[in-house]
Amino acid sequence: MSDTGYAVGAVLLAAALTWTLRALPFAALAPLRASATVRYLSARMPVGVMVILVVYCLRDLSLAQPRALVPVAALAVTVGLHLWRRNALLSILAGTAVHVALASTLFPR
Repeated sequence: MSDTGYAVGAVLLAAALTWTLRALPFAALAPLRASATVRYLSARMPVGVMVILVVYCLRDLSLAQPRALVPVAALAVTVGLHLWRRNALLSILAGTAVHVALASTLFPR
């Protein structure tokens, strides 16, 4: 086999394996879409993930320090805006913007 044939074969094999590995999860999960358990998890998981992220981000926060104002204010903006507008993207973007603005102006490093 020539060098060109070997390279073409290697590229085709790599492409076939990549396509198969990327399609496999969709094929495996297709029968689960009608499952009551999957429907339950899809309704409850986003809230659970957000709670875990908030706890993880604020676990070492000392409210005695002035720097605590930044994440607390960002969290308040995020929660308040989400309760008012019910738009996750808007809430997350606004909370992030408040956090970056306050961290950059009040407590620059």
